[in-house]
Formats: sequence, C-alpha cells, structure tokens
Amino acid sequence: MQNAVSFRHRAAGNRRFVNKSDLIATVSLETGFSKRVTTDAIDAVVEAVKRTVARGERVSLPGFGTFEKRLRAPRTARNPRTGERVRVPAMPVPVFRPGQDFKDACTGKRPRRRKR
Repeated sequence: MQNAVSFRHRAAGNRRFVNKSDLIATVSLETGFSKRVTTDAIDAVVEAVKRTVARGERVSLPGFGTFEKRLRAPRTARNPRTGERVRVPAMPVPVFRPGQDFKDACTGKRPRRRKR
C-alpha cells in the first residue's frame, strides 16, 4: 500500500464518514481485485470476526487492534419518558481496542519500524 488511495468522504452534519461501498471501492483500487471479489473478502473477514468474538474468543490484528467480548456490569438506568428507574442486567458487548500503529496513524505520529 505505498500509494494510499483516499476515500470518497460523505458529510453528515459537521462529520465525515466512509461507508462500506467506499471501503470496497478503495480496497479494490489498491489491490487490483474486482469489486465483487473485494466485497466477498471483506464480508468474509467481518463474518469471521463476528463469529469468533460471539464465541468469546479474541481477534487480534497486529498494528490495527483487538476485537473481544466483555461483560458489561448491571446498572440502573432511567426511562426517558417516565423518569422511572429501570434495572439493566449484565450483558455481553463487543469491544474494540485500537493497536499502537492505529493510534499513531490517528494522532499523526510516524509509524514505528517493524523488526523483520
């Protein structure tokens, strides 16, 4: 990925975002694969991550981050209409922790050199 292709950004208020079609188009351009093959590959990766995390296993992509399932503690919330207190039970939730290279890319730091 020496010549990174920039995403086509969409605006939502004062925020910009990239949707799945934009991601597919960009990966397709960078790899030279067709959009169909790229779509199948991205779908397969997303499904594999979802299935693995749902089973309680951790998915680690070095340089990018880690996906895992954690148990959110039980809590008390309020019904916004009535103001009544509602008990929310403990429940498993998916969590993503960015890796150091991803954090550095977001903050503008230079990437670390990898040992080979």
